[in-house]
Amino acid sequence: MIGRSRRSRLTGVGPPSRPRSRDQRERPAGLRRRLRALSGGTQSLAGQVFLLQALMVVLLVVGAAVALVLQARYDDHEDAHNRSLATAEAFAHAPGTALAMKAPDPTAILQPAADKAQRGAGVDFIAVLTLDGVRLTDSVPSLIGKRAEGDIARARSGEAFTETFEGEPNDAVRAIVPVTDASRRVVGMVSAGIEVANVGELLDRQLPILISSAAGALVLATGGAALVSTRLRRQTHGLGPAEMTRMYEHHDAVLHAVREGVLIVGGDGRLVLANDEARRLLDLPPDADRRPVSELGLGPGMTQLLVSGAEVSDEVFLSGDRLLAVNTRPTAPYGGVPGVVASLRDTTELRALSGRAEVARERLTLLYEAGMRIGTTLDVRRTAVELADVAVPRFADFATVELLDQVLRGEEPTSTATEMRRAALHGVRNDPPLQPAGDVVRFVIPTTPMATALDSGQAVLARDLTTHDGWRRQDPEGARLALEYGIRSLITVPLQARGIVLGMANFWRTDGQPRFDDDDASFAEELAARAAVAIDNARRYTREHAMAVTLQRSLLPRDLPEQDALEVAWRYLPAQAGVGGDWFDVIPLPGFRVALVVGDVVGHGMYAAATMGRLRTAVLNFSSLDLPPADLLAQLDDLVLRIDADQTYEGERAPVSGATCLYAVYDPVGGRCTFAHAGHLPPALVDPARGVTFPELPVSPPLGIGGHPFEETELDLVEGTRLVLFTDGLVEDRRRDIDEGLELLSAAIALPGLTPEETCLAVTETMLPGPSRDDIALLVARTRLLAPDKVAVWDVPLDVSAVSQVRSEAARRLADWGLEESSFVTELVLSELLTNAIRYGTEPVQVRLLYGRTLICEVSDGSNTSPHMRRAATTDEGGRGLFLVAQYSQRWGTRYVKAGKIIWAELALGGEVPEEPVMLFDEELAW
Repeated sequence: MIGRSRRSRLTGVGPPSRPRSRDQRERPAGLRRRLRALSGGTQSLAGQVFLLQALMVVLLVVGAAVALVLQARYDDHEDAHNRSLATAEAFAHAPGTALAMKAPDPTAILQPAADKAQRGAGVDFIAVLTLDGVRLTDSVPSLIGKRAEGDIARARSGEAFTETFEGEPNDAVRAIVPVTDASRRVVGMVSAGIEVANVGELLDRQLPILISSAAGALVLATGGAALVSTRLRRQTHGLGPAEMTRMYEHHDAVLHAVREGVLIVGGDGRLVLANDEARRLLDLPPDADRRPVSELGLGPGMTQLLVSGAEVSDEVFLSGDRLLAVNTRPTAPYGGVPGVVASLRDTTELRALSGRAEVARERLTLLYEAGMRIGTTLDVRRTAVELADVAVPRFADFATVELLDQVLRGEEPTSTATEMRRAALHGVRNDPPLQPAGDVVRFVIPTTPMATALDSGQAVLARDLTTHDGWRRQDPEGARLALEYGIRSLITVPLQARGIVLGMANFWRTDGQPRFDDDDASFAEELAARAAVAIDNARRYTREHAMAVTLQRSLLPRDLPEQDALEVAWRYLPAQAGVGGDWFDVIPLPGFRVALVVGDVVGHGMYAAATMGRLRTAVLNFSSLDLPPADLLAQLDDLVLRIDADQTYEGERAPVSGATCLYAVYDPVGGRCTFAHAGHLPPALVDPARGVTFPELPVSPPLGIGGHPFEETELDLVEGTRLVLFTDGLVEDRRRDIDEGLELLSAAIALPGLTPEETCLAVTETMLPGPSRDDIALLVARTRLLAPDKVAVWDVPLDVSAVSQVRSEAARRLADWGLEESSFVTELVLSELLTNAIRYGTEPVQVRLLYGRTLICEVSDGSNTSPHMRRAATTDEGGRGLFLVAQYSQRWGTRYVKAGKIIWAELALGGEVPEEPVMLFDEELAW
């Protein structure tokens, strides 16, 4: 018989183990005797749990084993039925079975096939029967020819079935399947089966394995129960149920009956336990257990104490309207898990009995509020006003704050503290007889409270000003008015930080309030100490801010250069706090062209401002080389990479100075504008006819990335087009996204006919209703075109004889422009430049004269070799041409274009030349 494999999950229990007592060193002797007395004859809780677990495991394992045996027996019978039916059907439907039964000797044909099928299918027999039930084949040859027992009528009628047969020769699980011929007529039957004795054979072989598995499961389960019991015994310290119940009752009664709050906070900062008194004192919510203490509203001081696990004794904290004395101890040293135990006592009522609870609570609250309200800004005067506001009316009727002038300017105090400027005055009434804010206060008499406080560095109490002669002699008239007003008591405190006197605070009380006492003086010192730190921070920020603003203003352009190509207006709006790295520039270029630049350095502060200055200077230098916009940005990108690689700041690597930049060159001859940008927003163009557009510029990375090319975009602009260049702070804000900002900008500049200055006003009013968090650079330029009659162009053949003809035509054009006085100089310069272009250059050669603020002479050719001046010896026939050009022109230079180069010279109108031109023969500069 062939059986099926089965998988079982077994569980079991093992023999119980004896519980162990706790180490003698961990239990006091008295408690040990008490526990022995209480637990004598009483089975331990751990032992009971162990026995119960063992019993449950035994029942589960036995039940599981019985179920597995029954299931295995059922599965074996089902397998026998299915295998018998499959074998009988396969043999009955096999090709040739029906024909063999009609043969003269069917047994000779079918018996070998039946034996082979029996061995292959793993059944005990295969018998082929006639319609009368006579065996044609059988595994026992002696049964061939005999009639088979049992009901075969169902198979003779065409039905296949299985049954458990009981009879001769053996009880068996068999299947009988009809054999049909081609016409579906039953011609015989096939019976296949497995003896019942062989069906349980596999189960008999598997039974020892099942028993062994059950025994192993019992052993494992028993061991697990023993481990659990041991662990439980350790956790309960070997105490029995009665002892555990008694201990819990005592613990609960003591914990909740004691008139002192108790908190236990775990190492994870969550509340583990709080008794009734703690819940009342701290006003804890009902669901406070297992919540983080930071969510219970205990106040920052107490929350920090409980989370930190620090050990304190009788430290006072404010909780609502109560003053709580708190003691904390860690739990870990006493055998518990990491955490802290805190005990709370309400000291409010005790202090109230002594008449000081309300004062202490008010002072504590006032100091807490002072820490929140003083120093909200980094402004020195504002911080002084905040100190006066905090003190009045809860501590004093009037408060004045005086500061040194150096402090107000953000400088380090160096002068003696005998003269200060009143920075704040606040009181319960608006007409005090005290010097107003802004006045200079002097301390001439050394016995005045102010002078004494400055000399000692501590608060000075003048309990009764009517008897204080030093104060009265300082300003007799002022003292008389103050006393008539009702001012009677004074505390004066020096404001000191880092051992340096910054100023002083004076607190005054009138007749309607109690006189100041020593406790008030101590409180005033604490209040002044907190304010002094805030004032010193504001002073240092003021100094750094002033330095940064001075640096930034020195790096930005102060006045725009004179030029005729563009009408320009600009705005620079610094951030609300700090300085940034936004900049702009307008740079005149040869040929009446103008470069417009806006840029933005990442970050704020001194480093951003300094980096901005370096980049602006670099742009000025690169533009003097007359580089194309894309090449200029490539040079600027390399500079930013070197700044990031080399710059250190206070001994550490400086932050990455990434930046964006937009560079545009406008040529008034033809109105062409060339743009290139590095990660910057595109400009807005306001065309007189088409309105506002934002040209699509090729995507380019910011400066400092490296390895990416920059591309140029050329646009032809009609005269009167406004170019609006800006940094991202104008359109981007946390209150709106950039698309929203661009829409607002488009609406602000869309009105036709606005001048650049009016455009700047419209933009700032629309986009910036309040202070900005980022600095903003805005540059607006309206284009102009050079009149066509101010431009003269000649195409020149590559022939030296053409020079005289061009020179003559240039002289006539100068006469038309009324520049006859400039003819000599112009013809001289033109002859030198044109002759050298024909001799050393390539086609095409072109001459262009531009008449504007100055006279520009340009000669272009197709070569890219640049001329340079050199010294000519006395024996050289040539080599002095560029020297003459340099002598008779205001400026000259070379710029490269796509088709070659242009050599240009800028000449003054009126033909001015040096009075005594230097003619060098033996050391003259040459080509």
